[in-house]
Amino acid sequence: MTIHRLLREAAFSPEEIEQMTAAYEAALKLLRLADRADPITEIIARKIIEIASSGVRDAPHICARALKELGVPLPE
Repeated sequence: MTIHRLLREAAFSPEEIEQMTAAYEAALKLLRLADRADPITEIIARKIIEIASSGVRDAPHICARALKELGVPLPE
């Protein structure tokens, strides 16, 4: 999974990693991305890590903010 590879050298608590992983999985599900080798999954993972690094800890909020910042319209 892309996000776990990117988090190997990061200093996050297990709870923070759990929230980022949940946000990542939710984003991929919303975008219907099943192929974890798709380059867009790394862009999403990096954005999620960036947002979590700024202090956001709630998975749904991280997911929504990441997609918004990447310019992805969310379903109504």
